[in-house]
Amino acid sequence: MAPRNQPTEVQARMKLTVVGCSGSFPSTESPCSSYLVEADGFRLLLDMGNGALGELQRHVGLYDLDAILLSHLHPDHCIDMCGYFVARYYRHEGGRAEAIPVHGPEGTERRLTTAYGDVPDESCMAEVFDFRTLKPGSFTLGPLTVRTDRVRHPVEAFAFRVEHNGSALVYSGDTGPCQALHELSVGADLLLCEASFTHGKEDIPDLHLNGREAGEHAARAGVGRLVLTHIPPWTDPLTNLRDARSVYAGPVELAQSGAVYEI
Repeated sequence: MAPRNQPTEVQARMKLTVVGCSGSFPSTESPCSSYLVEADGFRLLLDMGNGALGELQRHVGLYDLDAILLSHLHPDHCIDMCGYFVARYYRHEGGRAEAIPVHGPEGTERRLTTAYGDVPDESCMAEVFDFRTLKPGSFTLGPLTVRTDRVRHPVEAFAFRVEHNGSALVYSGDTGPCQALHELSVGADLLLCEASFTHGKEDIPDLHLNGREAGEHAARAGVGRLVLTHIPPWTDPLTNLRDARSVYAGPVELAQSGAVYEI
């Protein structure tokens, strides 16, 4: 399991592409949270934060996604869904795109409709997005099995475990330390874990993890690789990387827009 520079046509394994990884707002190097997961020709997007829609088109066509999971409804994880609505609803060639499954917290349709504002009508987003409400549990998306549970954040938020052919990727979404993230992460090949805070600097419960806490989750769950993500522009990523390595002996690295992993 290693980063690669170029995608391949045939994926016997699951492939993760970091579309965006900046926390809170885009940085000069990356859009906000968005991660493309591919397996057996199926394309799943985890989150679509600020700036992600433009960067996504470097990796996949606008109409080639098969499903979207939204971890929660803060703008840095979902706001580019408004632009994606425009692309699917007002498509110039071939008419409106077929509705794509969008799994999100309760109220996702209302939240996105409100964010867009001047929609043609209150139900138009449902013409191109098949909204489905997330609940803790498991479900299947194409060749992927998804397990999800609520994590600790000021709004309803979910972490995801995505499995394919015996391999597992876990995405923390936004969360403070919690048992749900641990249980989803046990034995995962790769933990894509938020590390927004700095150990010893911020101490706000049920909001975000710091690098050390991300490392502690990885060590306790016995994951194969830890990738730190959602680091805001004001946080020193090298400090968080050092803190994670101090408590987790496995490979640790910082997420970078465009990085690709085979799992």
